[in-house]
Amino acid sequence: MKELIQKLLSFSSNGISSSGDRIRQDVLLFDSLYAAQEIAFILGGEWDGCNGVVLPKKDELAVNTAAKLVGAQWCYCEDKSAILIKFAADELKRRYAAGERYFINANLRGAWLCECLLSEANLSWAKLNLANLSGVNLSKADLSEADLSEANLSEANLSTANLTRTNLTKANLRLADLRGANLSKAFLSEANLSEADLRGANLELADLRGADLSGTNLSGVNLKNAKVIEADLARATLSND
Repeated sequence: MKELIQKLLSFSSNGISSSGDRIRQDVLLFDSLYAAQEIAFILGGEWDGCNGVVLPKKDELAVNTAAKLVGAQWCYCEDKSAILIKFAADELKRRYAAGERYFINANLRGAWLCECLLSEANLSWAKLNLANLSGVNLSKADLSEADLSEANLSEANLSTANLTRTNLTKANLRLADLRGANLSKAFLSEANLSEADLRGANLELADLRGADLSGTNLSGVNLKNAKVIEADLARATLSND
């Protein structure tokens, strides 16, 4: 089967076309490290050590055939809509406990992950909208461009997490620890940030319209060009000391 798949591929191994032009390379994301490693071997691509494979542009038939062979789902790295199948919270916990940290594009919509340990996990582009993440430890995690709209993150530990461009619209972040978190260009409209600790966080260009920031500690926060129209700042601490 591997030989058949490889016959479907018609690209030069050095990445140069017959006309002398460099072939554009695509990065594909798979739903597990195992699948990415296997498919990189089958298709002669470059495994990135995570769940990505770098391949010169080619017929998707070969990629789909290889993915079917190992029972994997995949999508292009730049895709904003995940095509990965949904997997249960217990599966995420099991993989994390086994040492896996890369869950890019994971579909965990509505998952129950209360008080779960996910420190330093890579959940960029993940679908976590409507998920219950109350008390979860996501310190130093990468949640860039993830969808956490209407998620429950009350009392969550998100200290020094990467939340760049993350969708946190209407999310519950009450009493959350966001010290040193990067929330630049994050969507926080109508989010509940009451009594949250945002000391030293980066909120540059963040959308905070209609957000509840009552009692929030904003000491040393970067709010440059942030949208704070109709945000509730009652009792918020704004000192830069």
